[in-house]
Amino acid sequence: MLEVKKDEKVLLAFKRALEIANKIKECVREYDGFVKSICGEYIEPGASGSLTRGKIEILPTGRNFYAVDPTSLPTEAAWKIGVETANKLIEHYLEKHERYPESIGEWLWSIDAYKADGEQIAQILYLLGVKPVWVNGSVKGLEVIPLEELNRPRIDVVIRISGIVRDTLPNYIYLVDEAVSKVAVLDEPPEMNFVRKHYLEHVSKLGDKELALSRVYCAPPGAYGSGVNYAVEASAWQNDEDLAKAWVQWSSYAYTRKHYGKQAVEALILNLKTVDAVTRDHISDEHDIFNCCCYFSYHGGFYNAVKSLGKDPEIVIVDTKDAFAEIREMKDEIERIVRAKLLNPIWISEMKKHGYRGANEFSKKILHLYGWSATTKLVDKWVFDEIAETYVLDEEMRKWFEENNVYAVEEIARRLFEAFERGLWEAGDDTIEILREAYAELEGILEDEIVGDVQGGVIDMYTMDEIENWKKNAGDVEKVWKELK
Repeated sequence: MLEVKKDEKVLLAFKRALEIANKIKECVREYDGFVKSICGEYIEPGASGSLTRGKIEILPTGRNFYAVDPTSLPTEAAWKIGVETANKLIEHYLEKHERYPESIGEWLWSIDAYKADGEQIAQILYLLGVKPVWVNGSVKGLEVIPLEELNRPRIDVVIRISGIVRDTLPNYIYLVDEAVSKVAVLDEPPEMNFVRKHYLEHVSKLGDKELALSRVYCAPPGAYGSGVNYAVEASAWQNDEDLAKAWVQWSSYAYTRKHYGKQAVEALILNLKTVDAVTRDHISDEHDIFNCCCYFSYHGGFYNAVKSLGKDPEIVIVDTKDAFAEIREMKDEIERIVRAKLLNPIWISEMKKHGYRGANEFSKKILHLYGWSATTKLVDKWVFDEIAETYVLDEEMRKWFEENNVYAVEEIARRLFEAFERGLWEAGDDTIEILREAYAELEGILEDEIVGDVQGGVIDMYTMDEIENWKKNAGDVEKVWKELK
C-alpha cells in the first residue's frame, strides 16, 4: 500500500514537471505578445509574480499580466505559511523571555501581496486568532478561532503599512480592522486576549472606541515614507528620541474602515508602548536590507521608536524565501548581508565592473548600513573596522574610486567619521588618524579637480529645534510624547 502511494507521488511529480516544461516551451508566445501589443491587438490576461516563489501560473509569459486579485488574499497556501511563521515568532519570543509577547509590531509592505500571496497578512490574522473564510478562492470574511483551538493567548499587533499598501490594498486595512473589532469584544480573560486588554486600557485614556481599536498606521494620505531616512541622511538628529519622534510624526495616521488617515498620535504611542517585538517578512534575496533606505527607516525606525518609549523589544525578520521559514535576529541579518556582499571580494569585484554606478552602489549600501547602526545600534565594531579598511584605507581601492566616482568614497569616509563621532563605532586612534589622512587627500581632489559648488567636509548635525517649520509641524508629537513616555 505504501509503495503504491509512493508510486502515485512520483507519477504526480513527473506529470507536474512535464506540465511546467510545456509551459516554459510556450514562452515563445512572448514574441507574439509583443507584436500584438504594438499593433494594438487584444492580448489575453495572465497572472504575474515570482517564479522563485513557485508561482508556475505566471507561465507562459507573453500575456497581459496583472499584479494580483486582492480579494483572493491571503490565499489558502499563504495562510499555511502565515500560521507557521506566527507560531515560530511566538516560539522565538517564548524561548528568550519565558512569556508570550503581548503585541508584535509589523512592518507590512505591498510586496507581501504582489509576490507572497499575503503570507504576512495571514501571519497577522493568525496572531490575532482569526482566520479567513474563502468562497471560490475569494476571502469573504473572518472567523474567530476559539481559544481551545488556538491553544495560546491572542497576540495584539501594531502595523505600519507602506503608502503603496494604503493606496492599492485597502482590503488589508479592512481585514485587520475587522479582526481587531471582533477579537476586542470577546468575553475572554485579559491574559488570554491581549487585544482586549490593550483596547480597554486605551479606550479609558483616549475616550474614543474607534481609535482605541486602530492598529494600522501610515503616513497621511498622499504622503509616503517614515521620515527617519531623511533625518539620518541629513544628519538632522542628536539622539535616539529625535529619530523616534520623526518616525511617529510620519506614522501617526490611523487607517480603519471608518477613518482614512486620521491623525492619532496618542493612539499610536499607546500602541507602541505595548510592543514586545518588531518584525517584517523577508520573501526573497532579490533584495536585501541595504538595498533601500526604507529598510532601516521603517523597520529600524519602528524598533527605535518602541525602544525610546522605554521598552526593550526584539527586532527580527521572518525569512520565507524558501520552504524552511525561519526567524532571524536583525543583528544576524545585518552581518549576513555584510559578509555576503559588502565584504565579499567576489561581489566587490563584480560591482567594480560597473564603474561609476558600482561605486555608487558601494556608497549607498554603506550609508544604509550606517542607518541601521543609527536606528538599532546593532552594527558591531568589526563591521565598521573592515568597511573602513576595505573601502577607504586600501590604497588600490581608493585609487579606483578616485578614477571612477570620488564622490562615493568621500561619502563613505564621512559616514565613518559620523559613526565615530556619534559613538556608533569605537574606532582606535590609529585608525581614525589614518582615515583623516585619507580623507584629506579626497577633500583635496574635490577642491582642486571638481568644477562647481560640490564640496566635501565635516557633516553638520542639527535637529528640529533649529528648523522653525519642522519644530512647528512636530509640535503635536512632542507634546504627546512628553505626556505619555
